[in-house]
Amino acid sequence: MMISMQKSSPSSVKWFAVYTIPRHEKKVSSQLQQRNIEVFLPFHRTVSYWKNRTKAELELPLFPSYVFVRMPMEMKGAVLSVPGAVSVVGSKREPWPLPDNEMEILKRGLDDCRPEPHPYFNTGDRVRIMHGPLAGMEGFLMEKKNGSRMVLSIEQIMRSVSVEVNVQHLQLVDTRERQAS
Repeated sequence: MMISMQKSSPSSVKWFAVYTIPRHEKKVSSQLQQRNIEVFLPFHRTVSYWKNRTKAELELPLFPSYVFVRMPMEMKGAVLSVPGAVSVVGSKREPWPLPDNEMEILKRGLDDCRPEPHPYFNTGDRVRIMHGPLAGMEGFLMEKKNGSRMVLSIEQIMRSVSVEVNVQHLQLVDTRERQAS
């Protein structure tokens, strides 16, 4: 889903993330294309089962509520005038451009690797293991050179152990949830 830009100097044209109203990504993308603004909206395929046990294969945005646009800064107003476009990601003063090389790699490579959305974790986040022999354990996410590890602590004896984990099996722990218990 891309259309070329109108005339602009290549150095002033950057990639930006546009935040949209939830479930309006395709509409915003389509309207931006009609205005000759280059758009990138990656999708992933998923299977959903309806209440009547009907199986449906869906194509959903890989980054819900976001559309990527390549534009000069002067076109920010035109982008935000599209119904469903809420804001360009950045500070109040200026949008934050995305690295050109990362966007080009994503555009080139996503189709070949069957992407799926995944929760965003930071090193140090409190996470819970959802699957496997340690399901239910909570700890802090850390990184090692060849993978992710999690620190599990037994507070009563003030000891910790680091275990290798598959980030696909983790869920972010809501700190409000812990404080209530």
